[in-house]
Amino acid sequence: MSKAFIAAVIQDSINCTGVAANQAANDLLDAIVEELKREGGFTLPSFGTFTVRKTKARKALNPRTGEPVKVKAGKTVRFKASPNLKKAV
Repeated sequence: MSKAFIAAVIQDSINCTGVAANQAANDLLDAIVEELKREGGFTLPSFGTFTVRKTKARKALNPRTGEPVKVKAGKTVRFKASPNLKKAV
């Protein structure tokens, strides 16, 4: 799914212009990112839950050279599908 697909669904759903639908899609995605930053998670009932998890620093291998590389600690977003979504798919 892409942002263009979301904008097209919004445009078809509420019969608005493409510019307005694109702005609505941008606003929706921005709101989700802000919620993840602020609360560390985001839940859409009947769809699933997004959570922010911390990752530890670790050593990895460069796939081209096989040389060991240090990977810094960071954050990642995880998704867990709801039972309703699992049944639908």
